[in-house]
Amino acid sequence: MKSEGKIKKWKITVDRDLCIGAASCVALAMQTFALDGENKAIVLEGEGDIPEMVKLAAESCPTKAIILVDEETGEQEYP
Repeated sequence: MKSEGKIKKWKITVDRDLCIGAASCVALAMQTFALDGENKAIVLEGEGDIPEMVKLAAESCPTKAIILVDEETGEQEYP
């Protein structure tokens, strides 16, 4: 039996004041995050990584600089 479910879609924001450039997000989700010239995380354009990896990357941030907001409900899911 196949389980079907909605793929999570978030609006992903990086709080540049909180970001310290630890790059744990990049290590876990390199199709979603990168470091810019200031060594701060940025969100890349395109499909990105699977939702589980994006959530794991956000949770790995030591300063909780990655904010995930559900695109459908507008509710902040992380942090």
